[in-house]
Amino acid sequence: MTTSAAEPAVGDVPARLYLAIGRLSRALRRSGAPGLGHGSISALSTLVGCGELRLGDLAAKEGVAAPTMSRIVASLVESGYVDRQPDPADRRAWLVRATEDGERIVSGVRSTRVHELGRRLDRLAPADRARLEAAIPVLEALLVD
Repeated sequence: MTTSAAEPAVGDVPARLYLAIGRLSRALRRSGAPGLGHGSISALSTLVGCGELRLGDLAAKEGVAAPTMSRIVASLVESGYVDRQPDPADRRAWLVRATEDGERIVSGVRSTRVHELGRRLDRLAPADRARLEAAIPVLEALLVD
């Protein structure tokens, strides 16, 4: 059996799982907040989950360079989704936190994406859905370092 470079072989479980999860994630990201990119939604979600953070700590959590995070946060501040204040412990640093509008955006995006995932799950045959439900603890175990 010949496979293309883009499609992993049937027996290549890690590659197939990586591809399936990545494609599903991208499909779900397309249903969300129009106008806000993935980086903005991700940073905003991190702030909602973690609370107030230094700009550098947010960049580290998101795995991006500080200048990139600075641009993302500036856009979120301009949109009213994030507040930025000087860090009282170090006036050279900034503390950022999600505003109520930012929290509402994250909640709405999450709700929309969960609804879309639920719609896709509803299309599965009952036996496939049961197998997928049984696999959730295994997938969650993959998240443990």
